[in-house]
Amino acid sequence: KKFVGKPEHVVNFFFFIAEEVREIMAELGFTKLEDMIGQTEFLEFDDVSDHWKARHVDLSVILHKPAVRANVALRRVQSQDHGLDMSLDHRELIKLAQPALERGEKVRAELGIENVNRTVGTTLSGLVAKKYGFAGLPDETIHFKFNGHAGQSLGCFLAKGITLELEGDANDYLGKGLSGGRIIAYPPKVMLDGGFKAEKNIIAGNVICYGGIAGEIYLRGVVGERFCVRNSGVNVVVEGVGDHGCEYMTGGRVGVLGKTGRNFAAGMSGGIAYVYDDDGQFAKKCNMEMVELEKPDTMEDRDTLRTLLENHHKFTGSPLAKAVLDDFDSELRWFVKVMPTDYRRVLEQRQRGQTAGV
Repeated sequence: KKFVGKPEHVVNFFFFIAEEVREIMAELGFTKLEDMIGQTEFLEFDDVSDHWKARHVDLSVILHKPAVRANVALRRVQSQDHGLDMSLDHRELIKLAQPALERGEKVRAELGIENVNRTVGTTLSGLVAKKYGFAGLPDETIHFKFNGHAGQSLGCFLAKGITLELEGDANDYLGKGLSGGRIIAYPPKVMLDGGFKAEKNIIAGNVICYGGIAGEIYLRGVVGERFCVRNSGVNVVVEGVGDHGCEYMTGGRVGVLGKTGRNFAAGMSGGIAYVYDDDGQFAKKCNMEMVELEKPDTMEDRDTLRTLLENHHKFTGSPLAKAVLDDFDSELRWFVKVMPTDYRRVLEQRQRGQTAGV
């Protein structure tokens, strides 16, 4: 658009580039560009010893040329087949979701899932985002219920309007980068009917909701370490977590209806966590460098916590959530509010600005 020359000038320019490249290749003894790949011994290095930053850079490990047999290629000679066409999204979900993708119609289906099915819902979310943007679809437009054992990264980057419900258990990274969708997980009904205590058993692995920016997660059971690391906007309820919960969290609301591991809230600069602490041991496990502990005694706290619990019970049938809701005013005394000090200052400044009409 801004180029004032003629098309043939561009063509001529690239002819000159190609000619100079051929001259350089001839000097180096190469006849094809692909033969140059990996031949790091032909590189010459400028003297950067006087540069304050570059002089400390050592690329020898990156540029090391391994000693290999003559028949071993130094470049890619075989295309990789990642089997994406065989993923659950391609085989089932995208086909089932066509009415929603094309016309915004509601879709609901029930499927089996195995631990080899990873990043389930991610490719589908990409198609939703491509057509509808970050706003996604209306809530519950697409609802898939799975039975079985989900592999890593269930609901990774899940888009708004998609709900993934799991009757079973999940591996690590559930809800990674969650982008507006909803994930629900609870043990199989046959196990619960047999007396299985969900609140004492693992429902999902480590690093749940890593880097989530929007959406909801409700997990009837306990999860592993690094729960909600870098969560910046997801509302989550869980019934117990391992070490380093809510690490580097910057937003969202988290409800923990059970025990936590050590180092909770390390580097937590935003968002709020509500932890059920009936034995008074939580303060010993919380990293107090950037947060304060207080009672959730404001109306906003009460409303937020009640909504989290109501949703958790509605979606998972959790008896823990029901027990608290049935005697909410009394049970509220056991909750500890984890409040980042910087986040509090931001909220207070915002409130003062609104009061002053700024």
